[in-house]
Amino acid sequence: MMMRISALPALLVCLPLAAFSQATETTPKFEVADVQNSPKTNQPFVQGPFYNDERFEFRNATMLDLIRVAYNVDPEKVSGGPTWLEMDRFNVFAKTPGNANAETRRRMLQALLVDRFKLKTHNDTKPMEAWALTAPKKPSMKQAEDSGKTGCNFNVENQPSGPPAPGTPIQLPTIVYTCNNMTMAAFTDALLNAPAAGQYLSNRLVVDQTKLEGAWDFVLRYTPKLPAGIKTIGDPITLTEALDRVGLKLETATVPMATIVVDTVEQKPTPNSAEAMKTFPPLPTEFEVASVKPVDPNAGNRNARPDIKNGRIYLPNFSLKNLIQIAWNLNGDEFMPGAPKWLDDEKFDVVAKAPQGVAIGDLTPNRNGATVNVDALRPMLRSLVTERFSVKAHMEDRPLEAYTLVAAKPKLKKADPTARTRWQEGALPENKNNKNANTALGRLVTCQNVTMAQFAELLPGIAPGYIHTEVLDKTGLEGGYDFTFSFSPLGALNASRGPASNNGEGDASDPVGTVSLWDSVAKQLGLKLEKEQRPMQVLIIEHIERKPTDN
Repeated sequence: MMMRISALPALLVCLPLAAFSQATETTPKFEVADVQNSPKTNQPFVQGPFYNDERFEFRNATMLDLIRVAYNVDPEKVSGGPTWLEMDRFNVFAKTPGNANAETRRRMLQALLVDRFKLKTHNDTKPMEAWALTAPKKPSMKQAEDSGKTGCNFNVENQPSGPPAPGTPIQLPTIVYTCNNMTMAAFTDALLNAPAAGQYLSNRLVVDQTKLEGAWDFVLRYTPKLPAGIKTIGDPITLTEALDRVGLKLETATVPMATIVVDTVEQKPTPNSAEAMKTFPPLPTEFEVASVKPVDPNAGNRNARPDIKNGRIYLPNFSLKNLIQIAWNLNGDEFMPGAPKWLDDEKFDVVAKAPQGVAIGDLTPNRNGATVNVDALRPMLRSLVTERFSVKAHMEDRPLEAYTLVAAKPKLKKADPTARTRWQEGALPENKNNKNANTALGRLVTCQNVTMAQFAELLPGIAPGYIHTEVLDKTGLEGGYDFTFSFSPLGALNASRGPASNNGEGDASDPVGTVSLWDSVAKQLGLKLEKEQRPMQVLIIEHIERKPTDN
């Protein structure tokens, strides 16, 4: 999760733009910083920033991520820049003074971008499509009585315990989003990070035009949008209906907003100093203290959620297979050939404390990236699982099912070669009427100025349920393309057709309206994903105990 700047209404655009200004000579700087290209991964996602005990970490961050955090601005408000602004990824490790606060760290990051990437920007105002939050009738919300802790939290009622059997209806889950002592400006800031809100808001910013003063207490009850093919019990409640019930309304609007324009930025950072290389030793590989307790299977349905905050890790109701896959970074059962079948049978509660100085993060929702420092968590979790379950294992190459992207009858539009290379969930404003943009399917993906080599590289991250390994590009197509495609999440597909649908060969038309990734790529884009066997690193478990040793 992360801080998001307010989506400013038109009357606020003229306020001073100090937060957007270029770093100056008086800007504080990190004491030392290590900047490097992130290691390549099939599913890259930004982690952080994290900070603890004079240490600052930002992993797998694109230049857009670095800029939005440094200037505390929504990513939609960053324009211009080179084509790679949202593609190349970097790790930043830095040392800060012990008294550094959030604003100081942002200014230090600004200085780092100027020093190491030669970033130059200027401020501008740009009309943008947004959602305007209004209050056309008397709100049924309660005026907050005190100025104590503010914020919004959520829980989920009727949450499914697992994927439904094919053709079996599920109880429609209800998201209960509770806000306390919230101004409308703060609420609009937070709304895009509310669970499932992006499905309704299409990632457009929300601006406060309610004219409501003060802070408020209220509760929103709404249901997520479920894709075609999922049979449900219960009536859906849209986010719009939930807002209407408390006297608020969302309307589309075009609003002038303060933006940052990237004039120039170098793709390769200046080299790290010898001091930087020595300052950041490897992170600890063991928790300070940890408990692993078997879950009583007769305790009934457990709805406890994972929680990570201030170095404390709580993972409730996790199977041993879940823990192993996280600890060894395994993206699917196929990466554990020959593993015992019982790994998924029992569940465990894990409570652990990271050593002082390890920034693990928390689980606050954030549409822009992961708030858990998974790369720091994994080695500690691996040591815990190894010790408590007496694991003996090794990695080796084994042939696994993989995919190659080939051209059949391409239906792709040549892109402007100067446009920023990017993909996003949902349609870009200029592509919102694309014939392939079927939001009812559950997944709508828009790619801009993406080469086929980049598309192949992106696919495991775009469709992780379908593809667990690297995709190779053998289309023979040169240059960048603009295209949109939509498909059903694998869970919805399996619920309507059964697990055999995940076969990669393309499925016949479905009477309930689901569309597989394979069908969408073939029919909407004129491409094909062909199966083949390729050697991949897998985990071979030589020995593992079913019960953990005593705490």
